[in-house]
Amino acid sequence: MTDSDPYPRTDPQLRAPTPPGGPPEPGARGSDRRWTRIWQVRVACTIVHIVCGTFAVVLLARIVLVIGDANPANGIAAFVRGWSGAVSLGFEDLFTPDSPGARALFNDGLAALAWVGLSALVTTLVRRFALPARDQDS
Repeated sequence: MTDSDPYPRTDPQLRAPTPPGGPPEPGARGSDRRWTRIWQVRVACTIVHIVCGTFAVVLLARIVLVIGDANPANGIAAFVRGWSGAVSLGFEDLFTPDSPGARALFNDGLAALAWVGLSALVTTLVRRFALPARDQDS
């Protein structure tokens, strides 16, 4: 233990966790590229989750506004209506019940679920095909 160590280890058997495949050796170019690639994949998956999640939230806001009988002339309601129409994935008139609230719930709710599922599918595929392979020693 040195004086510069703010968190001394009381148990000598405890070790800091290491990433899968072990820590990169200083100056090892392959390991630096591997960690850079992992970081890029994580950033890409985060962006996909944020975009798809935003679209799902807009569709859910549309459901709330329709069920709550919001004023369609209001700027926020018009903005949400326009944006939800753009991200509804063709589900606008899939179900046509008499009630506008039920129509919004079924159509926009299904579109929101589709965005959540699409997010999960895309991030799974990106992780599966873009991450570097792990070393299989054992």
